[in-house]
Amino acid sequence: MLVHGLCMNDQHWSRDGHDHGAALADELGHLPLYVRYNSGLPISSNGEALAEILETLIRNWTQPVEEVAILGHSMGGLVARSACHHGRIARHAWLKHLDKLVFLGTPHHGAPLERGGNGLDFLMDLSPYSIPLTRISRARSAGINDLRHGKVSAKEHPVPLPPSVKCYALAAVRAGKRSALSERLVGDGLVPLDSALGQHRDTAWKLAIPEARQWVGYGMGHGDLLSSPDVYAQLHNWLQQPA
Repeated sequence: MLVHGLCMNDQHWSRDGHDHGAALADELGHLPLYVRYNSGLPISSNGEALAEILETLIRNWTQPVEEVAILGHSMGGLVARSACHHGRIARHAWLKHLDKLVFLGTPHHGAPLERGGNGLDFLMDLSPYSIPLTRISRARSAGINDLRHGKVSAKEHPVPLPPSVKCYALAAVRAGKRSALSERLVGDGLVPLDSALGQHRDTAWKLAIPEARQWVGYGMGHGDLLSSPDVYAQLHNWLQQPA
């Protein structure tokens, strides 16, 4: 299942002639299901709705379900985490089938959409993907505010990753090589590196994603995560592994 990012829809998984879902379906035999949601709504609301959709889908699937993998780009990763959170509270059956959760440039600890005043405009202009967000950020929709802080539940508290699910994080950095400044302030043009990897100084908020399940691509931006051959190769490697 593929969950798109902010101000996008299910058709935006196709970029530069490539679609991660379609390619994985061809090579690994997965059935790609594309989610469409209103990214202006609170992430928690979208997560709860996705959890209900998955529960209905799994209960009415005509064949035995072998495994479910969710691939979330940007805000889509937060919506997926929120769905897991709501599914656990509701004791949904679909969580028993969820084997892999893959994050592409997901701002687990927020994205600096409104931070820094004029500095924001400078950072946004570094990425063609994020230029439209300079206006959107001022609108302060519920989704934008939640994305800014990486908020996946209605309440402000740490939400851990689902314990029995293999979680992976792919991040991008626009700079061509490692640099503390570019990783912390610029990142992929929208999401700082630590946020994309779930790193946090407070251990209560840090996500337990093993280093072996982390990948960083340098010289690419937020949108490039949707079409980079290197990103796809890593996705293929992870998703071909047995449940």
